[in-house]
Amino acid sequence: MGGLPRDLAWVGIGGSVIALDVATGGERWRTRLKRGSAMVVLAADGDRLLATAAGELFCLDASTGRILWRNRLRGLGMGVATVLTPFGPVGTLPPPDGGRA
Repeated sequence: MGGLPRDLAWVGIGGSVIALDVATGGERWRTRLKRGSAMVVLAADGDRLLATAAGELFCLDASTGRILWRNRLRGLGMGVATVLTPFGPVGTLPPPDGGRA
């Protein structure tokens, strides 16, 4: 499993995840997760993004935005879910040296 593309930044908003080119700010891709969900929480896991929206968890390919899998987290409600990965807190990227310094 590789790392995240260094030429993209990701925004979770309005039930969607949007990838932006860090050099230009232009949109590279947009993936709709859930209608009616205002808040999307993102976490990085290798070359994938984990995103929560309206009580569901989604795994996306960070380069393309393709949904790889989803878990409806049945029976847990519609609240805001948080995600933890071995790579650190939600919304952080591992250091360029992979934390080996």
